[in-house]
Amino acid sequence: MYIADKEYGGERPLYRSEDLVLERVSIQKGESSLKESRNVECRECSFDGKYVLWCCDGFKVKDSLFLPGSRSSLWHSSNAVLESCRVDAPKLFRESEGIRVSKCHFSDAQETLWSCGNIEIDDVEFHNADYIFMWCHDVVCRNMRIYGNYSFQHARNVEIWDSDLQSKDALWESENITVYNSFINGEYLAWHSKNVRLVNCRIGGTQPLCYAEGLVLENCTFEPDADLAFEYSEVQATVVNTIPSVKNPRTGSIAAAGIGEIILDQNIKAPADCKISKL
Repeated sequence: MYIADKEYGGERPLYRSEDLVLERVSIQKGESSLKESRNVECRECSFDGKYVLWCCDGFKVKDSLFLPGSRSSLWHSSNAVLESCRVDAPKLFRESEGIRVSKCHFSDAQETLWSCGNIEIDDVEFHNADYIFMWCHDVVCRNMRIYGNYSFQHARNVEIWDSDLQSKDALWESENITVYNSFINGEYLAWHSKNVRLVNCRIGGTQPLCYAEGLVLENCTFEPDADLAFEYSEVQATVVNTIPSVKNPRTGSIAAAGIGEIILDQNIKAPADCKISKL
């Protein structure tokens, strides 16, 4: 079915639709407008009701606008595509699988993408993005910009390429994370993480990379405020500039062009055998 230039509001106006194309359709105040639908394509549409695409399988939204009233709109769904959209609503994805987002701008991405899997992100900007990607798994992100704290907490099996994460407490308690050619700027990066690998990355913010297991850094650089690094971590690191300070690494090796200060005190934890050297 093809529907163009229509307005819908209220509760469940297009409930359980199948094989539906919407063009220049406005979904106004109400709830669950397309809930339980299958194979839906939306082009140049606007959404201002809640729970728009709940429990749906197979939908594509392109060149469309999610207004603030459309919060919590893409939950419990599968095989979702967003392309060239503006999203002004928070909490957009939850408990969903098979998500592809490209060329989109999220102005209010707080608590977006929780407990989702099999995600691809390309050329997307997330603002006000506190707690984005919480509990997500099997994620690939390219050319992504995040402005918000606590990103990727409890996430696992993630690749991030050519991105900018302005995010305090990023990658906390995450597992199997690889980040390439990116800038991660924020305090307390990747505490209590397992198997985080950073390749050609810039790292900013105090006390990065502490309490980590299986931590690997390859050809990374540290900003001047990235002090007190690696406390109680198991680490293999090569850093091509000066690390402001290193404090009580637990084990492994750290090779850097320079280290401003090495702090090894009575609080270091066993085996306390990390090798620290100059490149």
